[in-house]
Amino acid sequence: MKLGLGVTGIAISLVVATAQADCPDYTTYAQSPQGNPSSGPLGLPYMRPDPACRTFNSTSVEKVILDMKSRLKDPDIARLFENTFPNTLADTTVKYYNEGDNLAFIITGDITAQWLRDTGNQFAHYHNLLSVDVDLANLVKAVINNEARYVSQYPYCGAFQPPPESGLGPSVNDWALGVIVNPPVNNQTVFECKYEIDSLCGFIKLSSSYYEATKDVSMMNAEWLAAIDQIFRVINEQSQASFDADWNFISYYNWTGLPGSLPGAVNNGGNGEPKGYTGMVGTHHRPSDDLSTFAFLTPANAMLSVELNKLAAILDHAGVAPNISYQAKHWSKTIEQAIWEHTVVDGIFAYETNGLGSRYMMDDANVPSLLSLPYLGFLDVNHPDYVKTKKMLMSRGNPYYAKGRDFSGIGGPHIDVWNPWPMSQVSNIFGTNDDEEILTSLYTIVNNTGGLGLIHESIDIYNVSRYTRPWFAWANSYFSEMLLDLAQRKPHLIFTENKSYTPGQ
Repeated sequence: MKLGLGVTGIAISLVVATAQADCPDYTTYAQSPQGNPSSGPLGLPYMRPDPACRTFNSTSVEKVILDMKSRLKDPDIARLFENTFPNTLADTTVKYYNEGDNLAFIITGDITAQWLRDTGNQFAHYHNLLSVDVDLANLVKAVINNEARYVSQYPYCGAFQPPPESGLGPSVNDWALGVIVNPPVNNQTVFECKYEIDSLCGFIKLSSSYYEATKDVSMMNAEWLAAIDQIFRVINEQSQASFDADWNFISYYNWTGLPGSLPGAVNNGGNGEPKGYTGMVGTHHRPSDDLSTFAFLTPANAMLSVELNKLAAILDHAGVAPNISYQAKHWSKTIEQAIWEHTVVDGIFAYETNGLGSRYMMDDANVPSLLSLPYLGFLDVNHPDYVKTKKMLMSRGNPYYAKGRDFSGIGGPHIDVWNPWPMSQVSNIFGTNDDEEILTSLYTIVNNTGGLGLIHESIDIYNVSRYTRPWFAWANSYFSEMLLDLAQRKPHLIFTENKSYTPGQ
Protein backbone atom coordinates (compact mmCIF):
# COMPACT_ATOMS: atom_id res chain seq x y z
CA MET A 1 0.00 0.00 0.00
CA LYS A 2 1.27 3.48 -0.83
CA LEU A 3 1.17 6.04 1.95
CA GLY A 4 -2.19 7.70 1.43
CA LEU A 5 -4.01 10.64 2.92
CA GLY A 6 -7.07 8.82 4.19
CA VAL A 7 -7.81 8.59 7.90
CA THR A 8 -9.46 5.40 9.08
CA GLY A 9 -10.42 4.08 12.47
CA ILE A 10 -10.30 5.85 15.78
CA ALA A 11 -6.77 6.50 16.98
CA ILE A 12 -5.65 5.80 20.49
CA SER A 13 -4.62 9.40 20.72
CA LEU A 14 -1.30 9.52 22.44
CA VAL A 15 -0.80 12.90 20.84
CA VAL A 16 -3.64 14.39 22.89
CA ALA A 17 -2.26 13.01 26.13
CA THR A 18 1.18 14.49 25.61
CA ALA A 19 -0.20 17.80 24.41
CA GLN A 20 -2.02 18.55 27.64
CA ALA A 21 -0.99 21.76 29.31
CA ASP A 22 0.19 19.98 32.44
CA CYS A 23 2.37 17.54 30.50
CA PRO A 24 5.72 19.12 29.67
CA ASP A 25 7.58 18.30 26.50
CA TYR A 26 10.11 15.64 27.47
CA THR A 27 12.95 17.37 25.63
CA THR A 28 12.54 20.30 28.02
CA TYR A 29 11.74 18.04 30.98
CA ALA A 30 14.97 16.05 30.53
CA GLN A 31 17.24 19.08 30.66
CA SER A 32 17.12 19.38 34.44
CA PRO A 33 16.75 17.00 37.43
CA GLN A 34 13.13 16.25 38.30
CA GLY A 35 11.95 13.78 40.96
CA ASN A 36 13.40 12.57 44.25
CA PRO A 37 17.08 11.54 44.18
CA SER A 38 18.24 7.97 44.54
CA SER A 39 19.74 6.89 47.86
CA GLY A 40 23.15 6.19 46.26
CA PRO A 41 26.15 8.53 46.38
CA LEU A 42 25.21 10.13 43.04
CA GLY A 43 21.64 10.95 44.12
CA LEU A 44 20.31 10.47 40.59
CA PRO A 45 16.88 12.00 39.99
CA TYR A 46 13.68 10.20 39.03
CA MET A 47 13.15 11.27 35.40
CA ARG A 48 9.87 9.63 34.44
CA PRO A 49 6.85 11.78 33.59
CA ASP A 50 3.67 11.59 35.60
CA PRO A 51 1.71 8.43 34.64
CA ALA A 52 -1.01 10.57 33.05
CA CYS A 53 1.60 12.05 30.69
CA ARG A 54 3.18 8.78 29.56
CA THR A 55 2.70 7.81 25.94
CA PHE A 56 2.13 4.10 26.57
CA ASN A 57 1.53 2.11 29.73
CA SER A 58 2.56 -1.51 30.20
CA THR A 59 2.17 -3.53 33.38
CA SER A 60 4.85 -5.96 32.22
CA VAL A 61 7.35 -3.11 31.80
CA GLU A 62 6.52 -1.83 35.27
CA LYS A 63 7.00 -5.33 36.69
CA VAL A 64 10.48 -5.60 35.17
CA ILE A 65 11.40 -2.28 36.74
CA LEU A 66 10.25 -3.47 40.16
CA ASP A 67 11.99 -6.82 39.73
CA MET A 68 15.30 -5.21 38.81
CA LYS A 69 15.12 -2.54 41.51
CA SER A 70 14.58 -5.22 44.15
CA ARG A 71 17.71 -7.07 42.96
CA LEU A 72 20.22 -4.35 42.03
CA LYS A 73 22.65 -3.62 44.82
CA ASP A 74 23.65 -0.11 43.72
CA PRO A 75 20.77 2.40 44.18
CA ASP A 76 22.21 4.65 41.46
CA ILE A 77 22.26 1.82 38.91
CA ALA A 78 18.73 0.92 40.00
CA ARG A 79 17.62 4.49 39.36
CA LEU A 80 19.32 4.51 35.96
CA PHE A 81 17.49 1.34 35.01
CA GLU A 82 14.21 2.79 36.31
CA ASN A 83 14.70 5.83 34.09
CA THR A 84 16.09 4.15 30.97
CA PHE A 85 14.18 0.88 30.58
CA PRO A 86 10.75 2.49 29.97
CA ASN A 87 12.14 5.55 28.22
CA THR A 88 11.35 4.42 24.67
CA LEU A 89 8.01 2.83 25.33
CA ALA A 90 6.12 4.00 28.35
CA ASP A 91 7.42 7.48 28.81
CA THR A 92 8.33 9.45 25.75
CA THR A 93 8.61 8.28 22.17
CA VAL A 94 5.32 6.70 21.10
CA LYS A 95 3.97 9.72 19.24
CA TYR A 96 1.06 7.94 17.54
CA TYR A 97 -0.57 4.53 17.85
CA ASN A 98 -3.77 3.27 16.27
CA GLU A 99 -4.27 -0.40 17.08
CA GLY A 100 -7.25 -0.70 14.73
CA ASP A 101 -5.24 0.54 11.74
CA ASN A 102 -2.15 -1.35 12.91
CA LEU A 103 0.00 1.79 12.75
CA ALA A 104 2.44 3.31 15.22
CA PHE A 105 4.96 6.14 14.90
CA ILE A 106 8.03 6.15 17.15
CA ILE A 107 10.58 8.92 17.55
CA THR A 108 14.13 8.51 18.86
CA GLY A 109 14.36 11.59 21.05
CA ASP A 110 14.04 15.29 20.33
CA ILE A 111 13.24 14.99 16.61
CA THR A 112 9.75 14.14 15.33
CA ALA A 113 10.88 11.50 12.84
CA GLN A 114 11.07 7.73 12.87
CA TRP A 115 14.44 6.14 12.11
CA LEU A 116 14.33 2.48 11.07
CA ARG A 117 17.65 1.77 12.77
CA ASP A 118 16.83 3.52 16.04
CA THR A 119 13.40 1.94 16.33
CA GLY A 120 14.81 -1.55 15.82
CA ASN A 121 17.24 -0.90 18.66
CA GLN A 122 14.83 1.00 20.91
CA PHE A 123 12.55 -2.04 21.19
CA ALA A 124 15.27 -4.71 21.48
CA HIS A 125 15.19 -4.82 25.28
CA TYR A 126 11.44 -5.59 25.30
CA HIS A 127 11.85 -8.82 23.31
CA ASN A 128 11.19 -11.18 26.22
CA LEU A 129 7.98 -9.35 27.10
CA LEU A 130 6.28 -9.70 23.73
CA SER A 131 5.15 -13.26 24.45
CA VAL A 132 3.45 -12.26 27.72
CA ASP A 133 2.19 -8.74 27.00
CA VAL A 134 -0.39 -8.67 24.20
CA ASP A 135 -0.74 -4.88 24.25
CA LEU A 136 3.00 -4.38 23.92
CA ALA A 137 3.17 -6.98 21.14
CA ASN A 138 0.37 -5.21 19.27
CA LEU A 139 2.27 -1.93 19.51
CA VAL A 140 5.42 -3.51 18.06
CA LYS A 141 3.37 -5.12 15.30
CA ALA A 142 1.95 -1.70 14.44
CA VAL A 143 5.45 -0.23 14.32
CA ILE A 144 6.54 -2.98 11.92
CA ASN A 145 3.50 -2.45 9.70
CA ASN A 146 4.10 1.30 9.50
CA GLU A 147 7.75 0.71 8.65
CA ALA A 148 6.81 -1.81 5.99
CA ARG A 149 4.86 0.93 4.23
CA TYR A 150 7.93 3.16 4.32
CA VAL A 151 10.42 0.51 3.16
CA SER A 152 8.24 -0.84 0.37
CA GLN A 153 8.09 2.64 -1.13
CA TYR A 154 11.47 4.13 -0.22
CA PRO A 155 13.95 1.32 0.58
CA TYR A 156 16.97 3.61 0.32
CA CYS A 157 15.71 5.97 3.02
CA GLY A 158 16.17 5.58 6.76
CA ALA A 159 14.10 8.28 8.49
CA PHE A 160 10.46 9.12 7.92
CA GLN A 161 7.72 11.63 8.63
CA PRO A 162 4.59 10.72 10.61
CA PRO A 163 1.97 8.70 8.71
CA PRO A 164 -0.86 10.87 7.33
CA GLU A 165 -3.38 9.02 9.53
CA SER A 166 -1.68 10.39 12.65
CA GLY A 167 -2.68 14.01 12.05
CA LEU A 168 0.91 14.98 12.91
CA GLY A 169 2.39 17.36 10.39
CA PRO A 170 5.71 16.68 8.66
CA SER A 171 8.84 18.29 10.08
CA VAL A 172 11.26 20.42 8.11
CA ASN A 173 14.73 18.89 8.15
CA ASP A 174 17.26 21.65 7.47
CA TRP A 175 19.88 19.01 6.61
CA ALA A 176 17.66 17.69 3.81
CA LEU A 177 17.16 21.09 2.20
CA GLY A 178 19.10 21.56 -1.00
CA VAL A 179 19.92 17.84 -1.18
CA ILE A 180 19.47 15.94 -4.43
CA VAL A 181 18.53 12.27 -3.99
CA ASN A 182 18.19 9.64 -6.69
CA PRO A 183 15.80 7.89 -6.77
CA PRO A 184 13.73 11.01 -5.90
CA VAL A 185 11.71 11.12 -2.68
CA ASN A 186 8.71 12.98 -1.29
CA ASN A 187 9.74 14.98 1.78
CA GLN A 188 6.15 14.84 3.06
CA THR A 189 6.83 11.12 3.65
CA VAL A 190 10.62 11.01 3.96
CA PHE A 191 12.40 12.97 6.68
CA GLU A 192 15.85 12.09 5.41
CA CYS A 193 16.99 9.76 2.64
CA LYS A 194 20.49 8.78 3.66
CA TYR A 195 21.07 5.22 2.53
CA GLU A 196 22.36 3.12 5.43
CA ILE A 197 22.19 -0.65 5.07
CA ASP A 198 21.88 -1.04 8.85
CA SER A 199 18.53 0.78 8.70
CA LEU A 200 17.13 -2.09 6.66
CA CYS A 201 18.76 -4.48 9.13
CA GLY A 202 16.85 -2.68 11.89
CA PHE A 203 13.55 -3.41 10.16
CA ILE A 204 14.43 -7.11 9.82
CA LYS A 205 15.67 -7.20 13.43
CA LEU A 206 12.39 -5.85 14.82
CA SER A 207 10.36 -8.17 12.58
CA SER A 208 12.33 -11.25 13.64
CA SER A 209 12.14 -10.31 17.31
CA TYR A 210 8.37 -9.95 17.08
CA TYR A 211 7.81 -13.24 15.26
CA GLU A 212 10.23 -15.20 17.46
CA ALA A 213 8.28 -14.07 20.53
CA THR A 214 4.71 -14.29 19.21
CA LYS A 215 4.74 -16.70 16.25
CA ASP A 216 2.18 -14.33 14.71
CA VAL A 217 2.33 -15.02 10.97
CA SER A 218 -0.14 -12.19 10.26
CA MET A 219 2.81 -9.80 10.54
CA MET A 220 3.96 -11.19 7.18
CA ASN A 221 1.26 -9.44 5.18
CA ALA A 222 1.53 -8.23 1.59
CA GLU A 223 3.05 -4.90 2.63
CA TRP A 224 5.71 -6.60 4.75
CA LEU A 225 6.60 -9.03 1.96
CA ALA A 226 6.84 -6.11 -0.47
CA ALA A 227 9.24 -4.38 1.93
CA ILE A 228 11.39 -7.50 2.20
CA ASP A 229 11.44 -7.76 -1.59
CA GLN A 230 12.68 -4.17 -1.79
CA ILE A 231 15.44 -4.94 0.70
CA PHE A 232 16.74 -7.67 -1.58
CA ARG A 233 16.56 -5.23 -4.48
CA VAL A 234 18.90 -2.92 -2.53
CA ILE A 235 21.21 -5.81 -1.62
CA ASN A 236 21.52 -6.85 -5.24
CA GLU A 237 22.07 -3.30 -6.48
CA GLN A 238 24.55 -2.19 -3.83
CA SER A 239 26.71 -5.31 -3.97
CA GLN A 240 27.72 -4.47 -7.52
CA ALA A 241 31.02 -2.82 -8.46
CA SER A 242 31.04 0.83 -9.53
CA PHE A 243 32.10 -0.13 -13.06
CA ASP A 244 30.85 -3.06 -15.10
CA ALA A 245 33.03 -5.11 -17.48
CA ASP A 246 32.65 -2.47 -20.22
CA TRP A 247 33.48 0.45 -17.88
CA ASN A 248 29.92 1.65 -17.64
CA PHE A 249 29.43 3.42 -14.31
CA ILE A 250 26.73 1.74 -12.24
CA SER A 251 24.63 3.93 -9.94
CA TYR A 252 21.30 2.98 -8.39
CA TYR A 253 21.40 5.59 -5.62
CA ASN A 254 23.22 8.87 -5.15
CA TRP A 255 22.93 11.71 -2.65
CA THR A 256 24.58 15.11 -2.66
CA GLY A 257 24.03 18.61 -1.37
CA LEU A 258 23.81 21.60 -3.66
CA PRO A 259 26.16 24.55 -3.13
CA GLY A 260 25.19 26.34 0.08
CA SER A 261 23.36 23.37 1.58
CA LEU A 262 24.28 22.17 5.07
CA PRO A 263 25.57 18.73 3.94
CA GLY A 264 27.60 20.07 1.02
CA ALA A 265 28.58 18.23 -2.13
CA VAL A 266 29.50 14.53 -2.27
CA ASN A 267 32.19 13.52 -4.74
CA ASN A 268 31.63 11.61 -7.95
CA GLY A 269 28.19 13.07 -8.52
CA GLY A 270 26.90 12.04 -5.12
CA ASN A 271 28.05 8.44 -5.46
CA GLY A 272 31.03 8.62 -3.12
CA GLU A 273 34.18 6.56 -3.50
CA PRO A 274 34.18 3.80 -6.17
CA LYS A 275 34.01 0.17 -5.09
CA GLY A 276 34.86 -3.23 -6.49
CA TYR A 277 32.89 -6.44 -6.08
CA THR A 278 33.52 -8.40 -2.87
CA GLY A 279 30.26 -10.13 -1.96
CA MET A 280 29.50 -7.48 0.66
CA VAL A 281 26.83 -4.80 0.30
CA GLY A 282 27.84 -1.17 -0.06
CA THR A 283 26.35 1.67 1.96
CA HIS A 284 26.40 5.42 1.41
CA HIS A 285 26.14 6.49 5.04
CA ARG A 286 27.10 5.05 8.41
CA PRO A 287 24.83 4.31 11.40
CA SER A 288 25.81 7.75 12.70
CA ASP A 289 24.24 9.32 9.57
CA ASP A 290 27.71 10.44 8.48
CA LEU A 291 29.01 9.71 4.99
CA SER A 292 30.98 6.51 4.55
CA THR A 293 34.60 6.88 3.46
CA PHE A 294 34.56 3.48 1.72
CA ALA A 295 31.36 1.69 0.75
CA PHE A 296 31.78 -1.66 2.47
CA LEU A 297 31.10 -1.02 6.15
CA THR A 298 32.23 -4.16 7.97
CA PRO A 299 29.95 -4.07 11.04
CA ALA A 300 26.87 -3.20 8.98
CA ASN A 301 27.56 -6.17 6.73
CA ALA A 302 28.10 -8.37 9.79
CA MET A 303 24.70 -7.28 11.09
CA LEU A 304 23.13 -7.90 7.68
CA SER A 305 24.55 -11.43 7.56
CA VAL A 306 23.15 -12.23 11.02
CA GLU A 307 19.73 -10.67 10.39
CA LEU A 308 19.30 -12.41 7.04
CA ASN A 309 19.81 -15.74 8.80
CA LYS A 310 17.13 -14.78 11.31
CA LEU A 311 14.83 -13.72 8.47
CA ALA A 312 15.24 -17.12 6.82
CA ALA A 313 14.52 -18.84 10.13
CA ILE A 314 11.21 -17.07 10.74
CA LEU A 315 10.09 -17.55 7.14
CA ASP A 316 10.88 -21.25 7.34
CA HIS A 317 9.04 -21.61 10.64
CA ALA A 318 6.01 -19.78 9.27
CA GLY A 319 6.07 -21.72 5.99
CA VAL A 320 6.06 -18.43 4.08
CA ALA A 321 7.99 -17.28 0.98
CA PRO A 322 10.54 -20.10 0.53
CA ASN A 323 12.11 -18.19 -2.36
CA ILE A 324 12.88 -15.26 -0.06
CA SER A 325 14.25 -17.62 2.59
CA TYR A 326 16.61 -19.09 -0.02
CA GLN A 327 17.84 -15.63 -0.99
CA ALA A 328 18.36 -14.72 2.66
CA LYS A 329 20.47 -17.81 3.34
CA HIS A 330 22.48 -17.30 0.16
CA TRP A 331 23.27 -13.66 0.88
CA SER A 332 23.96 -14.29 4.57
CA LYS A 333 26.65 -16.83 3.69
CA THR A 334 28.06 -14.76 0.83
CA ILE A 335 28.39 -11.66 3.00
CA GLU A 336 29.91 -13.55 5.94
CA GLN A 337 32.56 -15.15 3.73
CA ALA A 338 33.36 -11.77 2.14
CA ILE A 339 33.85 -10.15 5.54
CA TRP A 340 36.44 -12.71 6.57
CA GLU A 341 38.14 -12.61 3.17
CA HIS A 342 38.28 -8.87 2.59
CA THR A 343 38.27 -7.03 5.93
CA VAL A 344 40.61 -8.94 8.27
CA VAL A 345 44.37 -8.40 7.99
CA ASP A 346 46.77 -9.63 10.68
CA GLY A 347 43.83 -10.51 12.88
CA ILE A 348 42.28 -7.02 12.88
CA PHE A 349 39.01 -6.02 11.19
CA ALA A 350 38.92 -2.86 9.08
CA TYR A 351 35.95 -0.57 9.67
CA GLU A 352 35.50 0.12 5.96
CA THR A 353 36.96 -1.27 2.72
CA ASN A 354 36.31 -0.62 -0.96
CA GLY A 355 37.09 -3.93 -2.62
CA LEU A 356 39.97 -2.27 -4.42
CA GLY A 357 42.63 -2.61 -1.74
CA SER A 358 41.81 0.38 0.48
CA ARG A 359 41.06 -0.01 4.22
CA TYR A 360 39.96 2.43 6.92
CA MET A 361 41.13 1.43 10.40
CA MET A 362 38.80 3.01 12.97
CA ASP A 363 35.52 2.49 14.73
CA ASP A 364 32.45 4.61 15.43
CA ALA A 365 30.35 4.40 18.57
CA ASN A 366 27.07 3.91 16.75
CA VAL A 367 25.83 0.32 16.50
CA PRO A 368 26.56 -1.63 14.36
CA SER A 369 30.22 -1.05 15.16
CA LEU A 370 33.26 -3.28 15.23
CA LEU A 371 33.18 -3.15 19.03
CA SER A 372 29.60 -4.44 18.96
CA LEU A 373 30.29 -7.52 16.78
CA PRO A 374 29.52 -9.96 19.67
CA TYR A 375 26.33 -8.04 20.50
CA LEU A 376 25.28 -8.33 16.87
CA GLY A 377 25.73 -12.10 17.07
CA PHE A 378 28.45 -12.23 14.42
CA LEU A 379 31.14 -13.80 16.59
CA ASP A 380 32.06 -14.76 20.15
CA VAL A 381 33.77 -12.36 22.54
CA ASN A 382 36.70 -14.77 22.76
CA HIS A 383 37.34 -15.01 19.02
CA PRO A 384 41.05 -14.12 18.66
CA ASP A 385 40.44 -11.67 15.80
CA TYR A 386 37.83 -9.83 17.85
CA VAL A 387 40.08 -9.72 20.91
CA LYS A 388 42.93 -8.26 18.85
CA THR A 389 40.62 -5.80 17.08
CA LYS A 390 39.05 -4.65 20.33
CA LYS A 391 42.46 -3.94 21.85
CA MET A 392 43.18 -1.62 18.94
CA LEU A 393 39.75 0.02 19.05
CA MET A 394 39.99 0.98 22.72
CA SER A 395 43.39 2.64 22.28
CA ARG A 396 45.17 5.38 20.37
CA GLY A 397 45.21 3.02 17.41
CA ASN A 398 41.59 4.04 16.80
CA PRO A 399 41.52 7.70 15.68
CA TYR A 400 38.10 8.13 17.29
CA TYR A 401 39.04 6.79 20.72
CA ALA A 402 39.54 9.50 23.34
CA LYS A 403 40.29 9.43 27.06
CA GLY A 404 39.96 12.11 29.69
CA ARG A 405 40.24 12.14 33.47
CA ASP A 406 36.63 11.06 34.06
CA PHE A 407 35.31 9.73 30.78
CA SER A 408 36.62 7.74 27.83
CA GLY A 409 35.36 5.76 24.88
CA ILE A 410 34.80 5.81 21.15
CA GLY A 411 33.10 8.69 19.39
CA GLY A 412 32.97 9.55 15.71
CA PRO A 413 32.87 12.45 13.26
CA HIS A 414 29.16 13.04 13.91
CA ILE A 415 30.10 15.22 16.90
CA ASP A 416 33.90 15.48 17.21
CA VAL A 417 36.92 13.44 18.21
CA TRP A 418 36.98 14.56 21.89
CA ASN A 419 33.33 13.67 22.53
CA PRO A 420 33.12 9.87 23.02
CA TRP A 421 29.70 8.27 23.26
CA PRO A 422 28.50 6.30 26.33
CA MET A 423 27.07 3.86 23.79
CA SER A 424 30.62 2.66 23.11
CA GLN A 425 31.11 1.68 26.74
CA VAL A 426 27.86 -0.31 26.58
CA SER A 427 29.21 -2.14 23.52
CA ASN A 428 32.44 -2.79 25.40
CA ILE A 429 30.47 -4.54 28.17
CA PHE A 430 28.70 -6.75 25.63
CA GLY A 431 32.16 -7.52 24.22
CA THR A 432 33.84 -8.94 27.31
CA ASN A 433 33.46 -11.55 30.05
CA ASP A 434 36.07 -9.90 32.29
CA ASP A 435 34.42 -8.74 35.54
CA GLU A 436 36.81 -5.87 36.19
CA GLU A 437 36.50 -4.55 32.65
CA ILE A 438 32.70 -4.75 32.83
CA LEU A 439 32.57 -2.79 36.10
CA THR A 440 35.01 -0.17 34.81
CA SER A 441 32.88 0.45 31.73
CA LEU A 442 29.64 0.33 33.72
CA TYR A 443 30.73 2.97 36.20
CA THR A 444 32.28 5.09 33.48
CA ILE A 445 28.69 5.40 32.23
CA VAL A 446 26.93 5.61 35.59
CA ASN A 447 29.21 8.36 36.91
CA ASN A 448 28.70 10.54 33.85
CA THR A 449 25.03 11.35 33.35
CA GLY A 450 25.44 15.02 34.20
CA GLY A 451 23.30 14.50 37.28
CA LEU A 452 20.27 13.73 35.10
CA GLY A 453 20.07 9.93 35.41
CA LEU A 454 19.76 9.49 31.64
CA ILE A 455 22.26 8.38 29.00
CA HIS A 456 23.65 11.14 26.81
CA GLU A 457 24.64 10.98 23.17
CA SER A 458 28.25 12.11 23.75
CA ILE A 459 30.37 13.57 26.56
CA ASP A 460 33.28 16.03 26.43
CA ILE A 461 36.44 14.41 27.87
CA TYR A 462 37.74 17.83 28.98
CA ASN A 463 34.60 18.79 30.87
CA VAL A 464 32.07 16.01 31.52
CA SER A 465 29.38 18.56 32.37
CA ARG A 466 29.31 19.34 28.65
CA TYR A 467 27.42 16.76 26.61
CA THR A 468 25.09 16.43 23.63
CA ARG A 469 21.46 15.41 24.04
CA PRO A 470 20.37 14.98 27.66
CA TRP A 471 17.84 12.46 26.39
CA PHE A 472 18.71 9.90 23.72
CA ALA A 473 16.15 7.09 23.62
CA TRP A 474 18.34 4.66 21.66
CA ALA A 475 21.20 5.01 24.17
CA ASN A 476 18.79 4.61 27.09
CA SER A 477 17.42 1.41 25.58
CA TYR A 478 20.88 0.05 24.84
CA PHE A 479 22.01 0.72 28.41
CA SER A 480 19.04 -1.06 29.97
CA GLU A 481 19.40 -3.94 27.49
CA MET A 482 22.99 -4.31 28.70
CA LEU A 483 21.89 -4.43 32.35
CA LEU A 484 19.39 -7.16 31.50
CA ASP A 485 22.20 -9.05 29.76
CA LEU A 486 24.34 -8.78 32.90
CA ALA A 487 21.33 -9.93 34.93
CA GLN A 488 21.56 -13.22 33.03
CA ARG A 489 25.29 -13.81 32.53
CA LYS A 490 26.88 -11.84 35.39
CA PRO A 491 24.27 -11.43 38.17
CA HIS A 492 26.93 -11.41 40.91
CA LEU A 493 28.28 -8.14 39.56
CA ILE A 494 25.08 -6.13 39.88
CA PHE A 495 22.66 -8.06 42.14
CA THR A 496 22.63 -8.57 45.89
CA GLU A 497 22.27 -12.31 45.20
CA ASN A 498 24.02 -14.33 42.52
CA LYS A 499 20.79 -15.47 40.84
CA SER A 500 20.12 -14.72 37.18
CA TYR A 501 17.00 -12.90 36.08
CA THR A 502 15.14 -12.93 32.75
CA PRO A 503 12.11 -10.66 32.12
CA GLY A 504 8.87 -12.44 31.33
CA GLN A 505 9.90 -15.66 33.06
